[in-house]
Amino acid sequence: MLILGIDTSCDDTAAAVVENGAKIISNIVSSQTDIHKKYGGIVPELASRRHIEMILPVVDEALKAAGAGLEDVSAVAVCHGPGLIGSLLVGCSFAKALCFSKNIPLIAVNHLEGHIFSCFLEEPRPEFPFISLIASGGHTSLYRVDEFGKYRELGRTRDDASGEAYDKVSKLLGLGYPGGPVIDKLASEGNPKAIDFPRPYLPESFDFSFSGLKTAVLQYLRDASRITRNEDIAASFQACMVDVLVRKTEWAIKKEGIRRVTLSGGVSANSELRKRMKEMGDERETEIFIPSINLCTDNAAMIASAGYHHFLNKDFAGIDLNPKAYLPL
Repeated sequence: MLILGIDTSCDDTAAAVVENGAKIISNIVSSQTDIHKKYGGIVPELASRRHIEMILPVVDEALKAAGAGLEDVSAVAVCHGPGLIGSLLVGCSFAKALCFSKNIPLIAVNHLEGHIFSCFLEEPRPEFPFISLIASGGHTSLYRVDEFGKYRELGRTRDDASGEAYDKVSKLLGLGYPGGPVIDKLASEGNPKAIDFPRPYLPESFDFSFSGLKTAVLQYLRDASRITRNEDIAASFQACMVDVLVRKTEWAIKKEGIRRVTLSGGVSANSELRKRMKEMGDERETEIFIPSINLCTDNAAMIASAGYHHFLNKDFAGIDLNPKAYLPL
């Protein structure tokens, strides 16, 4: 069974063809980084306009790379939220028009659900139940996943998501956009113990809060007498971020009594987070599942993977499907 996945939730135009929810036949992503980096972040209007330009050629390339035509596709799975509403409108409108004109079933997929199922696109695959940490530019959340469609939120960000904090600190340091990769690289050359930035553990809950950490970096930079190397600032900031993400996940393992964890979302591409999470897994005798780098960031293969399970449950969307900027899982 082939599912055509489409994702335009933010600034990447993505389409993919996935077989039986697990085997990637094609996975095409058109990045907009060069468009937005001059502004230091994503400009929603520019993102949606670029999606309009790229959605047809990206979908066409995904089908060609898979050696498939629309007649071979069992359904079209599209991300309908959460995300930038102008961007989501492009993907949803295109998917609805395609399904209506070709009489193909339409499936609506939550972007967060897609991130969870990115871990099912490679071996080894996690068994249910498991703890899922989603860390990205727009989301930092912990879920207990008992089976497909059965998710319980354990905690989420109260303010800045982890990826958003990376981007803002990168801007403060004059490093440009996107901030995650450049800070990760710079941190490898710095001392993570150079600066004692606060670690917002919020011990009373599994929620996350990174606005204070971002502000601490800002206040540090304002004091000219304390300025040190950017490498040390990046390493110290990243150490705090990774400590909190790993510690919260460790608490969830202990509370829920589940020794399987998936890590997904754009921040899961961070080398230090991947290393520390695996070390924690070894200490806790817990299986850690982290997708390859290209499946951590936004892509349509993860949307198609989740869409496959909706298809099996005969959970189809109507032609009146509308995207939602805010869409809890």
